[in-house]
Amino acid sequence: MADKSITKTELVASIASATGQSQSAVSGVLDSLFSTVSEAVAKGSKVSIPGWLSFERVETSARTGRNPQTGAEIKIPAGQRVKVTAGSKLKAAVK
Repeated sequence: MADKSITKTELVASIASATGQSQSAVSGVLDSLFSTVSEAVAKGSKVSIPGWLSFERVETSARTGRNPQTGAEIKIPAGQRVKVTAGSKLKAAVK
């Protein structure tokens, strides 16, 4: 695991410095990006940023789980989750 995480504040400051934009403008753009992605995925759309990331909603089936403290079986209902996939450019940058 990485020793350091980048917070939203640090990300905003870095982008603002690289682009010459104000931190409030960059923060507004990031907030809008996250909001737009959230709304689209919630509606069932797939959001793709080619080469970098894609987000989609996937259905999970009902299944039987186990309580790790007691060992008792529990029923886990069907639901939905968000699947995030790294694109080729992001994968190449990590290598």
